[in-house]
Amino acid sequence: MKRQSTSAPLFRTRQRARQRGETIGAHHHDEAQLILALSGTTQIYTDTGRWLVPPQLAVWIPAGITHRLDVLSGAEMRLLHWHPEAIQRWAPNANLDREFALRVSPLLRELIHAAFAPNTDADKQTLIAQLVLHELSTVVDAPTYLPLPTSNVGRRVAHLALSDTGLALTTPDLAAGAATSVRTLSRLFPAETGLTFRAWRQRARIVMAIDHLARGKTIAQAAGLAGFSSTSAFSYAFRQVTGETPSGFVG
Repeated sequence: MKRQSTSAPLFRTRQRARQRGETIGAHHHDEAQLILALSGTTQIYTDTGRWLVPPQLAVWIPAGITHRLDVLSGAEMRLLHWHPEAIQRWAPNANLDREFALRVSPLLRELIHAAFAPNTDADKQTLIAQLVLHELSTVVDAPTYLPLPTSNVGRRVAHLALSDTGLALTTPDLAAGAATSVRTLSRLFPAETGLTFRAWRQRARIVMAIDHLARGKTIAQAAGLAGFSSTSAFSYAFRQVTGETPSGFVG
């Protein structure tokens, strides 16, 4: 039998129950990690952005990526870990070297359930680990991902915009508050986030609204708290960002 080149397991699973308000501070793993909450909502931060993660979504964190996790509502979490050698063996051509969130498909959910089943033997566990990596290899970023600017000026604008939950500040107000100009702001956001500032701010509002929905607010309440004048305006913007209606997303 061929001996593994590492004493660490190629694949392992963990489950944790987390209470609302818990924070797991900035840390990193030597393994790649898939994070899923069967119930509850978490928010995950890395240097490149943040992801709001309701139960419909999971987040992939490559090995060595520093991240922080906030528990927004009590969460029953499932954590799957792959040793770097497992990625090389089982998914050498997959685009798994960056963090991302993905919609949990019915197949992926069943694979995760099987990975945690008490009667799953080692051979089956290996096959499950390979199939999960295959499912991850063709994903696109989920709409709850909010990329963050990389420059100090861009970060200041983003911080002011995220703090302005009532949308009281105009774009010139935000630029002035960050000691920059509207022209610079308009140039920075596409270059550093891939989104125009207007599109970025709209996505930030939708992410905020999804947070409220995950906490049990009604669609009308979430729309109001995210600064929308009506549920119809909210539903239209929600569909533009996520591709579906608010009720379809949370249902």
